Amino acid sequence: MPSLRLWCSMPFLTARWEHLAMLQWEVDPAWLAPFVPPGTELDPYEGRHYVSLVGFLFRDTRVLWLPIPFHQNFEEVNLRFYVRRTTPSEVRRGVVFIREIVPLWAVATIARVFYGEPYVSLPMGHAFDDVIHAGWGGVTIEPKRIRYEWQASEGLCSLEVDDLTPAYSTAPGSLEEFITEHYWGYTRVSDRAAREYRVEHPCWKLRSAKIAKAEVPSVELYGEDFVRLLRTPPANAFVCDGSAISVDFGDSVTF
Repeated sequence: MPSLRLWCSMPFLTARWEHLAMLQWEVDPAWLAPFVPPGTELDPYEGRHYVSLVGFLFRDTRVLWLPIPFHQNFEEVNLRFYVRRTTPSEVRRGVVFIREIVPLWAVATIARVFYGEPYVSLPMGHAFDDVIHAGWGGVTIEPKRIRYEWQASEGLCSLEVDDLTPAYSTAPGSLEEFITEHYWGYTRVSDRAAREYRVEHPCWKLRSAKIAKAEVPSVELYGEDFVRLLRTPPANAFVCDGSAISVDFGDSVTF
């Protein structure tokens, strides 16, 4: 029987994340203060604070390397912001989720139980307009439009990006690099403890979105302040094609 140490050295979850649509809004840091876990602090970019509304697909999802029937491919949409934690050896830059939505009850339940994340399960869907290129090097798929939908009690919510540019690498020091290069997740356990876990993935290629919008009427899911904010045009929007990812078990850290 594998030891507990061996289990904990394995990734808890592996998958592919694809068609990541990421919309950013500048936000008053006072709105975020109640959500900041113990031991972390807000992580600004050039003195400004951002929230991101992110939609993407899980593909080939596995828990402890095991595929779970009917729970491998599904959408997620989350609203998140950015924090950091200073340890004796490094500064860990991470994300905190205000709300996470998936269409599968079991996935939402596992995430709440193991990580304390604010998941809910709602009906969801997606639509992609892709351009397929066939050449000597094989077939490549270039996304041009991405849309995610989720059905809340107060109405249909959606995010959409359109008119995407060809893929490019992130520029060092850019807002896009800041948004995508946070590799830790944090959730509040108590007033003096937080759960910390690491998400592994390579640096992603990006595509700028010339058109981006969100329709998020649900005060129940997001609160009045964030609903008002998400009605305004985003300050920045781009798409990541995605990659394989892994999420470790994490640990509870007390302060």
